Amino acid sequence: MPSAAITEQLTRALGEAVIRIWSDLPQDVQDRLFKEAVATQGESIRSQLAVFLHDQHEWTLDPLGDPREMKEPDSLGG
Repeated sequence: MPSAAITEQLTRALGEAVIRIWSDLPQDVQDRLFKEAVATQGESIRSQLAVFLHDQHEWTLDPLGDPREMKEPDSLGG
């Protein structure tokens, strides 16, 4: 069994990888990961985690400003 430091490093690496590909994951996988994270860490992280993961979607990322300021496709007048 790996040491606590190795386990922490591996857990962090896997978590960062999931974050990088979050918007590419199927919705059912995103839902399952979200529910598992909340079950593991407790209900107190639900809201903060939801906002964080929402900001990881490609369509919410805006390199020039706040991710939440990006307009939804149907509000662009097209």
